[in-house]
Amino acid sequence: MVYEWIRPSVQAEGLLGGITPAELAAIGGRLEGFAAEVFASLPRKDQRARGECYLRGLMLDGRRKSIEPMAARLGGEVHYQALHHFVAASPWDWRPVRRRLAERLVAELGPTAWAVDDTGFPKDGDCSVGVQRQYCGTLGKTANCQLGVSVNAVTEQASCPLDWRLFVPESWDNDGRRRAACQVPAAVRHRPKWQLVLDMVDELGQWGLSPPVLVADAGYGEVGEFRQGLDDRDIGYVVQVKADTSAYPEPTRPTVAPYTGRGRRPRPRYRDRPASLKQLALAAGSQTGVELIWRRGSKGLQRSRFLALRVRPAGVTPRRQAAARADGAGWELPVRWLLVEWPANKAEPVKYWLSNLPETTPLVELVRLGKLRWRVEQDYRELKGALGLDHFEGRSWPGWHHHVTLVSVAHGFLTLERLRRPKQVASA
Repeated sequence: MVYEWIRPSVQAEGLLGGITPAELAAIGGRLEGFAAEVFASLPRKDQRARGECYLRGLMLDGRRKSIEPMAARLGGEVHYQALHHFVAASPWDWRPVRRRLAERLVAELGPTAWAVDDTGFPKDGDCSVGVQRQYCGTLGKTANCQLGVSVNAVTEQASCPLDWRLFVPESWDNDGRRRAACQVPAAVRHRPKWQLVLDMVDELGQWGLSPPVLVADAGYGEVGEFRQGLDDRDIGYVVQVKADTSAYPEPTRPTVAPYTGRGRRPRPRYRDRPASLKQLALAAGSQTGVELIWRRGSKGLQRSRFLALRVRPAGVTPRRQAAARADGAGWELPVRWLLVEWPANKAEPVKYWLSNLPETTPLVELVRLGKLRWRVEQDYRELKGALGLDHFEGRSWPGWHHHVTLVSVAHGFLTLERLRRPKQVASA
C-alpha cells in the first residue's frame, strides 16, 4: 500500500528570476512600502533611499549583481560611489533590519519549520573577511571561499532567510592585520557552525521568534552538542545523521553489576556496546517500512519507503548529559525517533534522521519534516542565481553583513509577491 500525503503547493518549484524595468514599475508601490518598513531603523533619509535603490538593483534582470553594474542598470537614480559607500562603509546597523524582516516573514509565511544550512562564497586572494581554503558546497570541492550560515523559515510553498552568520576560521583569530583591514570586531572569534546556529536561534528568540521545528542536514545533526543545545532550549528537531551514529534499541536500560563487598558500589551503566543506526534498521527489516508519497514536484511524485524506530542515541554527549542530570541516581539515555529512508530497490537504507518529537508523532509528519530541508537549498539557488548573494566584491565584515541583509530583504519581498501573484514573479 502507498500512502500519499501532499499539501497544496503555490509554485513550490518555481525559481525567482530577475525582473524587467516594467515589472519593477508595476510593483514599485508595494516595494516602496516594504522598504520603508524594514529600513525604518536606518537613522538617515538618504540611507533609507539608497537601501531601496539597492533592492531595485538586485531585482532587475542582469547577469552581475555587484555594485557597479547595478548602478549602471539604475541609470541616474543613484551614483556608484554613493551606493558603494552605503553597503561597504556606512555604519548602519543591519540587526534591526533583519529583525523587522524576520518578524514580517514569520507572520506572513507561518513557517512549518526552520531549516539551517551553510553556503560558500568563492573568492580570489586572502583579503576578504573570513576567507580561507575550506570545503565549498557551491563548488563541490575544497576552494578559497567564505562560508555563510543561515536560518531559514520554510513551508511547502515558500522559504526565506531569517538570520545570517559569517563563519570565522580559527586562522583569523590571531591575524591582527587581516582583522583590522576587514573591520572584524574584537569580540568576534571562531565558533563552530553548529554553535553559530544556536547563536542565531537565541537571537531570534530575543526578537520573540521561535521555530515550530528545526531541520538540518548531517553536518549539524551529527553533532551531539548541537542536538543537546536544541534539547536544552526545548526546540523540536528532525535532523539528518550518518549511518554509523551509535544508539541502543529503546528497551535497553543501564544495569548495575553485583556488589562484591569491596570499594564503591557499582553505578548503573550500559554494559553492551551500542549498535549503529544502520544495524538497527537492518535488524528491523525492510518489510517494516511504509511507502509514502510526500511531495508532488516538477519531477513528478516524490516517493520512497520509510520506517521509524524508537532508539536511544548513545554518543559521548548524550551519555554525559544523561549521567550529569541523574545526580548520582539511576539514569537512562533519552528516547528519540530514528527515521530511515529505505527505497524498495535498495539493499540497505540510504538516509537517517534523529528527532526529539513526541512519541505520538505520525510517520508521515516525520517524513514531511525530514524532507522539507530541500527548500533552503532552493533559497540559496535563488539568492545567488537571481539576486547576486555571492557577487559582492567588498572585503569588510560590515560590508558582507550589509550585502547579505539587503539580498535577504529583496528575496523576502519577491517571495511574498510570488505567493500573492505567483505567475507574475516566478519562472519555471
